[in-house]
Amino acid sequence: MSSGPASLKRPKMLDSLQMKFVDKVAGWLMSFVMLVGLGVVMLLIIFLSRTLTFPAGEIEVVPVENVAGRGDHAEGFARDLEPPGAEEVEEMTEPTLAESLEAVTSAVTNVAASLDSLETNSASTSKGKGRGDSRPPGPLGEGDDIVPRFERWELKFAAKNMAGYSAQLDFFKIELGAMGGGVKEVDYVSGFSGASNRRSAPGSQEKRLYFMWRKAGPLLQYDRQLIQRAGIQTNDRVLIKFIPKELEDRLAITELAYAKTKGIDTVKKIAKTVFESKPTNSGFEWTVVEQRYRLAK
Repeated sequence: MSSGPASLKRPKMLDSLQMKFVDKVAGWLMSFVMLVGLGVVMLLIIFLSRTLTFPAGEIEVVPVENVAGRGDHAEGFARDLEPPGAEEVEEMTEPTLAESLEAVTSAVTNVAASLDSLETNSASTSKGKGRGDSRPPGPLGEGDDIVPRFERWELKFAAKNMAGYSAQLDFFKIELGAMGGGVKEVDYVSGFSGASNRRSAPGSQEKRLYFMWRKAGPLLQYDRQLIQRAGIQTNDRVLIKFIPKELEDRLAITELAYAKTKGIDTVKKIAKTVFESKPTNSGFEWTVVEQRYRLAK
């Protein structure tokens, strides 16, 4: 047995865990490549921020209309405090929107019957001394000298068959309605491309813009058939299209944008706007096909 100090041997495992020179070089190269890549990305961002501009999105403002109306005042050419005669009121009074929706066929008679006699000299004569009210038909109130939308707008649908017409009604979320004919409530129908949805509600609750047919045509017959298909009778009833608020706002924006291309900057100068529904890649859209303007006063 040797008496000298025992010789120490390095375990082989420790040798395998030590970092070799090749691994060090590879690590430095990877770090260098990452730094270079990060620098390139930063330079690219700086370049794009100087060369590209990102304009702010345009905000579409819906034109607000403050329409005047004479309510149950007699039509005239001025404003005064002298009330019209009783017969004059009965002859010229126009029903309100709620009364029209409840019963179109008897609205004027009901309104005239509900008027109280006026305790004035003009009430006992066939013609009053007043000059009437120069404001247009509509709910009583002051407002701007403007043609209201229900008189100013006209909607045209281009459809070759009922399927194409129904697709447009559903796309714009237009609801058809039938009123009058001895029925107190308004019957509504929607969802025409598939199973129709039917409901009934008092006309006094209706606040939406609506349109009625001015003359008979193929599309009027489509409306009648679509309403009848939902089980609603249409004999002696008036058929109406109810326009959602979103569509009304879109039409107002489209109308004013078209007018500005003609040098008109306000809807107060517009007398008539005709819209037409046209197909697009995403569905349908309304475009102005005709616009007439009021004569300068």
